[in-house]
Amino acid sequence: VALGNPQNHLPPVIHLAGTNGKGSTQAMIRAGLEGEGHVVHAYTSPHLVKFHERIRIAGTLISEAALSAQLDACYNANDGETITYFEITTCAALQAFTETHADYTLLETGMGGRLDVTNVVDQPKACIITPVDLDHQHFLGNTLAKIAHEKAGILKRGVTAIIAPQQDEAMEVIERQAAKIGAPLLVHGQNWHVGVEAERLIYQDETGLLDLPLPSLQGPHQIQNAGAAIATLRFLGMGETACTAAVSQAFWPGRMQRLRSGPLVENLSCNEIWLDGGHNPAAGRAIAATLANLAKRETHIICGMLNTKDLQGFLAAFGTDCASLTTITIPNEPNAVPAADLAAAGRACGITSFEGTDIDEVLKGLSQRHPEARILICGSLYLAGHVLRKNDKSD
Repeated sequence: VALGNPQNHLPPVIHLAGTNGKGSTQAMIRAGLEGEGHVVHAYTSPHLVKFHERIRIAGTLISEAALSAQLDACYNANDGETITYFEITTCAALQAFTETHADYTLLETGMGGRLDVTNVVDQPKACIITPVDLDHQHFLGNTLAKIAHEKAGILKRGVTAIIAPQQDEAMEVIERQAAKIGAPLLVHGQNWHVGVEAERLIYQDETGLLDLPLPSLQGPHQIQNAGAAIATLRFLGMGETACTAAVSQAFWPGRMQRLRSGPLVENLSCNEIWLDGGHNPAAGRAIAATLANLAKRETHIICGMLNTKDLQGFLAAFGTDCASLTTITIPNEPNAVPAADLAAAGRACGITSFEGTDIDEVLKGLSQRHPEARILICGSLYLAGHVLRKNDKSD
């Protein structure tokens, strides 16, 4: 209120919730809208390398000076009341969005949806729920139904929601909430369909069929994310130009990102280095499926995780397809799982596991022992950020 209710003065809002795929889906929607000439604000979390990555103003990352000024203004307006890190960041983003023209605003929930601080826009243009799975159980509940209830809390009366593929238990909760409040749904498998045929992405809904390139983002799971993005773009009235840009131009760091250059990897042998911040069982399965789709190559995994995550649930996805697992303790993270404990979880999953220390030394050692191998670094967005910082040529 002290800021003048910026949530009521935003360009049309697309609000995203879900367990996995929010960032990738948002990146594709943004690429699609920008590909058709629209100006887009975007808010996402967490950041990987620098805090200002969370806020994109009219297509450009907010400057550190502008972000600092917005945070100061929000802090002063708060007048000493209790406020969380995510709340003040969101306030700063919303205030910044009101000060620059844009055609659309993309808002990604931080966690859950019903009680999330982004859930303050009474009438968004559309809502999206990406696949719901088990994560953040200590906050959102320990069953799929409870978590889906929190995600479905972003639905609004009369506001169309695009629903990505869901497990039956989650879908039942979403449909029940939508019926209760009167939110129209566009559901995967009912109102829109997406798949791969002859190395092309085929999308179909009631307005027709689209034959598009495969997504620039790697992995079978990105087909479904692309479907949700295209369904959203079509709902917004965008044409084939936007849909093509969505799948071909989107980039989202730390999600099956191939590291081809940079100080951390440039002196390695002929290794193929991949980075993914996935950290829950569903993400583990998605990463494993992506690896299975790549050319066959011995794969060694470097992993670091937080103690709030399901260690064995994540690692079990890799099983015998993983030649070895080397664990590290994520630096400067108080909730990081000790490398020894994570290695024990790997052994419990039947994976040959070792403890490592520094990411540089682990990479060099693996490359020397297995010069032709594929190396995957995964387990946490915080680890992904650590790796990207170390691999940044500008540092």
